Amino acid sequence: MASLYELLGVLLASLGINLIPFAGPSNLLIAANAALIIKADPWTIGFLVAVGSASAKLIHYVITFFAGNLLSEKRRKILDAESQRVKRWAFPALFVAAATPIPDDPVVVSLGLLKYNPVKFYLAVFLGKLSITIIGAYLGMTGAGIFSSIISQQIMMVVSILLTIAVTLLLLKIDVGKILQGIKKRIGRRENVRPSAN
Repeated sequence: MASLYELLGVLLASLGINLIPFAGPSNLLIAANAALIIKADPWTIGFLVAVGSASAKLIHYVITFFAGNLLSEKRRKILDAESQRVKRWAFPALFVAAATPIPDDPVVVSLGLLKYNPVKFYLAVFLGKLSITIIGAYLGMTGAGIFSSIISQQIMMVVSILLTIAVTLLLLKIDVGKILQGIKKRIGRRENVRPSAN
């Protein structure tokens, strides 16, 4: 069974990694690596990684929340007007961004500037992260069970760290936002090309 220090290490590692804006690896990988390294049930690991990552995003949110006060009064009024429209889709959009490989930092910054409700913000991010971290923890435990009889724990730890670094570098080279914009443009072109029904 994992010690209190190991569990605290998972929480702090998740917090620290997610504090790096636009560059952190998927929380699925963080949870999978934690499950490979320490002996704890997947729900505990998933919960700790989700708390750490959601807390890091809350720090980003708070920074942009107060940075919004530095904007001109005219710009602030425009943002306040926009926030009324955003409230309808903010929670599901934030949940989806937190639960998928889509970068969530643009959504976090936008909602911070719009001064979205901080409780709803944290809840949406936490639930989104939890949905992916539990899956990651189960995958990590499954991998640990399969490979533990073949490979030592130390080698598995090194391999998991190297894989995390490789995936992070890959994500930094691939601009997911640009790919999504390209897909939207293609869909828009197809809809414009379709002949209108008479």
